[in-house]
Amino acid sequence: MSTPGTPQVQISDIARGRLDGSRQGRPCFTSDLSVNEFVLVTESGFDPLGMVMGTSVYHVGTQYGGWKVSQELGMLTQAMYNARELAMSRMEAEAAQLGADGVIGVTLRPMNYVFMGDVIEYVATGTAVRATEGGGTYRAPNGKPFTTNLSGQDFWTLWQHGWLPRRLVLGNCVYHVAHQSLRQTLNQVGQNAELPQFTQALYDARELAMARMQYEGQQLGSDGIVGTRVEDSRYWGEHAVEFFALGTAVSRVRPDVSPVRPTMTMPLNG
Repeated sequence: MSTPGTPQVQISDIARGRLDGSRQGRPCFTSDLSVNEFVLVTESGFDPLGMVMGTSVYHVGTQYGGWKVSQELGMLTQAMYNARELAMSRMEAEAAQLGADGVIGVTLRPMNYVFMGDVIEYVATGTAVRATEGGGTYRAPNGKPFTTNLSGQDFWTLWQHGWLPRRLVLGNCVYHVAHQSLRQTLNQVGQNAELPQFTQALYDARELAMARMQYEGQQLGSDGIVGTRVEDSRYWGEHAVEFFALGTAVSRVRPDVSPVRPTMTMPLNG
């Protein structure tokens, strides 16, 4: 599956009104940072501008896999990827509207509604921040505010050592796991034995999710991805599961700081 480009999105009039109100004299910012995170972020030279969010309510179609075949369900993979990307893109657009350099502490979570069984919503939230000094911009190479799921403490550590977050990158894969035959099932009754076809199918699905996340990081020109996690995020009926990989792409050195190398103090011999 090829990874699509970032969709073009628009900010609603209600959201634009809230954001414009925050920009006019900034009477009161909003933030989901804890007290410790807030203090460390400001010590890093960034001021919070306000909470930003994006959402996408997405209808997911139907796709069937062969009973005896382990395979990716590409249509479902693409649908789940698009829903997350739309939510993140709207959050980035809100941050840009505030004039932010980046968004810290991003969360990307699914919402399911009983009255919409075949519909899923993804919500992206975070705190938009702007550098208070230096006169430069710390936005991503594509001109959009950087995004990261790192906490305020982790952002401070990253920043102090000369690293710069670029974007929250992701990869996913919805995979159908083949059923075992009746003979295979009976042969394993009462025995300790690996299930090779299950092992291989789930292994391949996780690898595809990881590879796509890594590809997004490479496309940004980043040096690495930190805070990575891979998890099973959703089950699709019988024998189908989605694996989702998420992490923060980072650049090796900030343009204004050399890397800080740890020093070690040795006791003097008496």
